[in-house]
Amino acid sequence: MTITQLQYIIAVATYRNFTLAAEKCFVTQPTLSMQIQKLEEELGVELFDRTKKPIGLTKAGEKIIVQAEKIVTEVSRIKDIIDIEKGFVGGVFTLGIIPTVTPTLLPLFLPHFITQYPNVQLHIQEHHTESLIDLLKEGVLDAAIAATPLEEEGLAEKPMYYEPFVGYVAPEHPLCAHTTWHPSMLDTEDLLLLEDGHCFRNGILNLCRNKNQAVPPSFSIEIGSFDTLVQLVDNSMGITLLPYLTGKRLTPSQQSRLRHFNAPQPAREISLIHRKNALKEQIIDALHQSIRSAVSSAVPFNDVQIISPLKNKK
Repeated sequence: MTITQLQYIIAVATYRNFTLAAEKCFVTQPTLSMQIQKLEEELGVELFDRTKKPIGLTKAGEKIIVQAEKIVTEVSRIKDIIDIEKGFVGGVFTLGIIPTVTPTLLPLFLPHFITQYPNVQLHIQEHHTESLIDLLKEGVLDAAIAATPLEEEGLAEKPMYYEPFVGYVAPEHPLCAHTTWHPSMLDTEDLLLLEDGHCFRNGILNLCRNKNQAVPPSFSIEIGSFDTLVQLVDNSMGITLLPYLTGKRLTPSQQSRLRHFNAPQPAREISLIHRKNALKEQIIDALHQSIRSAVSSAVPFNDVQIISPLKNKK
């Protein structure tokens, strides 16, 4: 029995496909299959039910996979301990990030991070929050960047910054006459939102619920990008709310249509999320420090009210 064989059976258990598992392990499918067969022969049991599509685990396989994951994790932890002792920050690191943060945060911290930590092979994937949580728990992601709190058992959250919501309004809209807004001024029937699945949408609905406003069950327009929402407002189709950093990317004429909320400003908390007792702690700490440093001057707000990103949060 070898660590490599255990890694192979974990990959097959994860992807339920020998070919895909081989690709993820960077070996040929015959090589992976041969090593798994050798392990099964050594153990005297079949680990996978190959008659199922997708491939399933046998009862013995389910129990062995749990132990295999523990063994591989602890072996990897030994390397982490050595890296920490040597002060080395490097290795492959897979980072997930929500779509409403990607275009504003990555340009702020990524160039400096890859220069400061050239030994880190950073792989970035974009997913909605629910998918990030699943991928973290499955071990596909090493860490993720998302709006918090998420209240997920087994996951740790390290807050990095607080990003206020800002209003965006067309010049002819009645709310344009107000230099600052209060959440009670929002009319949800006039509010353009991102489509379902975005935690920023959930935050806005929770903000409205917190003010005891009636939220309609559906909206006539639900969009997947802030750029489209801005264009719709520019064409007098309502108002919308944007993250502060998204507002800073607008043209000067568009920025004149932004409206801040009275303090404490409703805001989202952006955190670095990882499994408790996670591996690669030195990279997680480096990312956390790098992002906090990069954003500290770009989002200079402290007097905020954190709005939950959870769906249907009362």
